[in-house]
Amino acid sequence: MEFREKYDQLKEYFREVYLEAKRVTWPSKKDAMKGTYIVLITVFITALFLGVVDIGLAKIIQTLLRG
Repeated sequence: MEFREKYDQLKEYFREVYLEAKRVTWPSKKDAMKGTYIVLITVFITALFLGVVDIGLAKIIQTLLRG
């Protein structure tokens, strides 16, 4: 395959990507912010839970190793 053929394929690919991106229905700012808050709250709750479990398991292991 020669260079010109590869160049034309690449150009066509990016043209199709651009056209597809124009058809995407993007969320409103309000919807995006709401989704962001949900993700942040979920991450915080998960981190808190895993932190408590980690501390609990560490205490259990310490107790087992001392005894």
